[in-house]
Amino acid sequence: MLGRADTHVHTKYSGIGTLGPLFFPESVSDPEDVVKHATRLGDDVLCITDHNTMKGAFKAREAARKYEDLDLVMGEEISTSEGEIIGLWLNEEIPKGMTAEETVDAIRAQGGVVVAPHPFSLHVPSLQDRIFNLDIDAIETINAGHIDSYSNSQAQRVANTHGRWATLGASDAHSMPTMGHAWTEYRGLGEEDLRRSIMRRECYARGYSVPIDKAIDWSIGVVMQADLQIIRSMLGLIRSYDADDPVQCKIQQLPTHKKILGLVGSFFYLLPPMPHVASILSGRWLSKKVRQISATPAAIDKNSMDVKSSESPLDDL
Repeated sequence: MLGRADTHVHTKYSGIGTLGPLFFPESVSDPEDVVKHATRLGDDVLCITDHNTMKGAFKAREAARKYEDLDLVMGEEISTSEGEIIGLWLNEEIPKGMTAEETVDAIRAQGGVVVAPHPFSLHVPSLQDRIFNLDIDAIETINAGHIDSYSNSQAQRVANTHGRWATLGASDAHSMPTMGHAWTEYRGLGEEDLRRSIMRRECYARGYSVPIDKAIDWSIGVVMQADLQIIRSMLGLIRSYDADDPVQCKIQQLPTHKKILGLVGSFFYLLPPMPHVASILSGRWLSKKVRQISATPAAIDKNSMDVKSSESPLDDL
């Protein structure tokens, strides 16, 4: 029997992102809804890995108790001074801002599993070549949130060449429509078999990057959700709020003039075809970064390596 796990999923507790003067939720997904959607997708293990918090993971664990066919693994995507690291099978939050080594040690102290998410990302903090001298169990070779031509392919090339880590597929979903595009396949069923497969490097990255239209839909959705919260706050319709919800807390604390500026900025962002223009410009920027990397001698050497894929079918494991 082959299991299916999503090892990198976010909820609304992942915090606030910024785009110039705009701020927006990293995710607007409620943990209970994320759990329910994972069961619809056929996942038997779901790992909640919010940015620098485990509040969403604790809430998801409670929601998952209603489903006998889904195991919930509590994790955290931790911002270190050298890039992001995921800890899985955690019991307590690990603070951000430590060195990569200190963060790995903190994960190990809880008996957790260490993962390098999107290790060669071009647009989010990543470990890059630091993975070679850290005590890491697994790296993501398919991260569905990365649509450039470099990040996932470079992670796969490195994994094929060195064979030191388990290779994972993960949605890195910041919205429910972006769940399910990448996952980890492993022999067995449930979190114990998943963990065993990771430690034995007997798991397989499956899936593909999120289609561009869904990425655009996500950006529109989170901006509109933030606008709705701002309007409700200005009209006095939010009388009580979840003190753990970073979006609600930020909006409630903003002075009125900043709320208005936020609405004005998002209005211009949402005007057609601005979301699509922003996506095109982002794609061109990423393409330029890929060309710059490929032009360096070190990158040329890496990209020209004749390696045989280590991603064997599970039947051969």
